[in-house]
Amino acid sequence: MAPAARRRRMPAAQRREVILAAAEETFARCGYHGASLDDVAHAAGVSKALIYEHFTSKRELHASLLDAHAAEIFARLQAGAERGETGEQRLRSGIDAFLAWVEEHREAWRALFRDASDPEVAALVARLQGQATGVIAALVASDPDAPAELAGDGPDRALRVEIHAQLLSGAVQSLATWWEERCDVPRAVLVDRAMAFFRQGADAPAGARPVPEVTAAAAAVAGVPAR
Repeated sequence: MAPAARRRRMPAAQRREVILAAAEETFARCGYHGASLDDVAHAAGVSKALIYEHFTSKRELHASLLDAHAAEIFARLQAGAERGETGEQRLRSGIDAFLAWVEEHREAWRALFRDASDPEVAALVARLQGQATGVIAALVASDPDAPAELAGDGPDRALRVEIHAQLLSGAVQSLATWWEERCDVPRAVLVDRAMAFFRQGADAPAGARPVPEVTAAAAAVAGVPAR
């Protein structure tokens, strides 16, 4: 009988992708802190020593995953921001592009972005959030039809735009996390509500009293009686 054919060794780049995919699933299931390189090795069907040939630590492995997904997210944001004639239309396209990524990569979102409170992850996530806020601020600032609160050429306009971009960025990320448990809600609904938040929040004058219906809804979500 002829000797068994020698098993072909998987190329290093392909092996790296296998490890990254296993790590994504493991981080999603166990969380960053709860996952170990032994868990990743088991999921990938490789030895822990082989993982160390590609990554020096769990943190580096996680950071590589985060960077890869961030690159895709920002590529989509850029492509979305290039569509539309107004800043508001480009902002809508950008929000839709981000939520489309979340819809297609729910496990990655859970694995990489819901562990932001972990000290080893927080700095990476904060950097990405800062970049996302910068993209939103640029879109808002470029819109000649921006809400009155964000319009004008006053010395504090940049600060107002930055604050509003931070609010919107945080709101959309929180919405994406909430959406994980409400997959039945169409993406278009979330985009519409995010844009309504952008317009209504920007148009609200300082010191304005909240709309009663909004106050009641917010109180219901928080589980406290409305005033």
